[in-house]
Amino acid sequence: MIKNDSFAKRLNKRALDLNSPLCVGLDPFPKLLPSIFGAGDRVENWDNFFCEIIETIGDKVPCFKPQIGLFEPWGAKGIELVAKLSKQIKAKNAINILDAKRGDIGSTAQGYADAYLGKNPVIDCDCITLNPYMGLETLEPFAQYAQDLGKGIAVLVRTSNPGSRDFQELDCGGEPLWVRVAIALKELESRLYDGEYSSLMVVIGATWPEQAKKLREILPHTQFLIPGFGAQGGSAEGALAGFSSKGNHLENGIINSSRGILYPESANEAKNIDEWRKIILDNLESANSELKHASENVIQS
Repeated sequence: MIKNDSFAKRLNKRALDLNSPLCVGLDPFPKLLPSIFGAGDRVENWDNFFCEIIETIGDKVPCFKPQIGLFEPWGAKGIELVAKLSKQIKAKNAINILDAKRGDIGSTAQGYADAYLGKNPVIDCDCITLNPYMGLETLEPFAQYAQDLGKGIAVLVRTSNPGSRDFQELDCGGEPLWVRVAIALKELESRLYDGEYSSLMVVIGATWPEQAKKLREILPHTQFLIPGFGAQGGSAEGALAGFSSKGNHLENGIINSSRGILYPESANEAKNIDEWRKIILDNLESANSELKHASENVIQS
């Protein structure tokens, strides 16, 4: 059993306190940077943009998810920026999920785990996304840190991209591969269980609501990280399909939105930073209202 001050307990409490299941993905797309921040090919402009995002909404959302692969083209400056943003996220008492999709064996996996979940991390995150398709052993160094230090691990199971069908839907003795992966994670769910929640997190796209319900049956205590809401075509109801109902609220899930929160069309027309902040806050409120309405429908159904 994991320690009492677990990643899962902190995540669920913050989502409940803020009455929001939103995770805001920090994805730097050069062509989408609002004009008031300057050219999208300069890392210092993204530094200003994301610092303003975190300052503006950091106390209004449960968590953020920096996508490290979109920062890496800037080399060391990009990694330094992710590390800086991670500290700012923590200063806002928000949860930081690093989207790195690591997956390797032996000492290499240990190196990744030390870098991101260890006691002296290069990037201080609460949770990291992992690719399990080289086997369960690849998860072990991360799972150990999750157990010892109250961190979380987010394992890819049924992803939102159309190409996920190529392998994740392959028949494996009467069940698709993604189901076999989920079943294989049951021991890890139990190992990272704090008596109420598990700090195992699994990634399942908002575009697969029926699969999300099946996944919840397999992993009843696990946290769901749900991409694909909004810009990628997933509905609010679909995104909430795998949540757990508890009394008058839903829990055990976080819904990621990146482009939908960061880059509303009207933001590019903002004439100054105050006008831009209002647009971002209004956009966040709209997303939260949509999810709240859908949540009420799910609870009543």
